[in-house]
Amino acid sequence: MDTLLVPGAIDAAASGSTARVDADVVAWIARVAPQARRVVSVCVGAHLLAAAGLLDGKTATAHWSTAAQLAADHPEITVDPDPIFVRCGSVWTGAGISACMDLALALVAEDLGEGVALTVARQLVMYLKRQGGQSQFSVPLSRPPGTRRDIDELRMFIVDHLDGDLSATTLAARMCLSERHFARVFRRETGTTPGAYVEAVRVEAARRLLESTDQPLAQVATACGLGSVETLHRALRKQIGTTPAAYRRRFRLTA
Repeated sequence: MDTLLVPGAIDAAASGSTARVDADVVAWIARVAPQARRVVSVCVGAHLLAAAGLLDGKTATAHWSTAAQLAADHPEITVDPDPIFVRCGSVWTGAGISACMDLALALVAEDLGEGVALTVARQLVMYLKRQGGQSQFSVPLSRPPGTRRDIDELRMFIVDHLDGDLSATTLAARMCLSERHFARVFRRETGTTPGAYVEAVRVEAARRLLESTDQPLAQVATACGLGSVETLHRALRKQIGTTPAAYRRRFRLTA
């Protein structure tokens, strides 16, 4: 067997979703998986791989709604609920269903090259391509729309102008508000300060460039509006606890 793909199922309740773990299915996976070149879980299928012992000592992800369950049930696994997929040796785990479309493209790229993966993505009218390190939630989508449409529009403006002046003073002037009042309104609508929000969006953009390109760090910092390599280092350490080089080594799938 070349690739074993393991989907999962959930039991939905008012209190939340719980991954279903069927003993017969787990036993079948444990028996068949050693015959496969690689094993891949789709969404909550990671719980089945875990129960079969295939994730012991590995880092894995799952859909955000059941990641805490996976970590609680299997403390021997390092569960990272943020990435859209994680590769650990010959075992791949994916987040939600749409995230696993990106995982599937990564499998195609590994087997047949980036050119074929690009052709497949175009045929499926897919965006090529989110790398595994990308978060299940982008910063603009990590919070629901607020009560003020003008703040939602400003959040999109920030995403589209990362290399521009996004200081609180400039953003307040764009909103025709005093800087102090703007800061209060922005925090009420987004749960964070304008400066912290801008930095988070810039770090997300930097992560995408580190994952998908070989651009020098200085070029990445400039494109994302972080200015310098030193600022890029400081922002990544603050936001995700690692350096740009270490992040690229982990999540850059192909050179």
